[in-house]
Amino acid sequence: MFCSGCGQEMAPGQAFCGSCGRPSAGVIPPVPGFQFQLENYAGKVKTLSIFWFVYAGLTLLAGLAGLSFLHAFFSGAFGNYMHGPLPPEWLGPMIVHLAIPFILLRTALAVAAGWGLLERAAWGRIAAIVAAILSLLKFPFGTALGIWTLLMLIGYRNATLYDQL
Repeated sequence: MFCSGCGQEMAPGQAFCGSCGRPSAGVIPPVPGFQFQLENYAGKVKTLSIFWFVYAGLTLLAGLAGLSFLHAFFSGAFGNYMHGPLPPEWLGPMIVHLAIPFILLRTALAVAAGWGLLERAAWGRIAAIVAAILSLLKFPFGTALGIWTLLMLIGYRNATLYDQL
């Protein structure tokens, strides 16, 4: 290390130059490199995967609650509040039975997205992007999670960082 004023050699950690009395330049911290960005990105991907697991649980619970409400509504548990002709008796059970696979599929896709991101698998990024696009219309949680996922996983920089994980 040398003095910036007179060029005299200085010992490491010396606060002032012995020749001219000029203060030594402070140590410049290193610029965060690629490894720092990679570790930061890995933490964000792990957090995102945990949120996908939570969203899968909420999706399943909300779906089951909706199914039980539909079942009770169509079975007449709330009374007859409809004005006009009643729907056919087969309509209620059919809607409930058709909704079950959709709820399970949405839950399975959210779990797959969370698992793939947690394991940092190549297919996990694609599964999370597909799940994010399908969740954009599920306001407010699905929309927020979908936007966050798309911001985290789409783009050249993010694709490069994910591939390095």
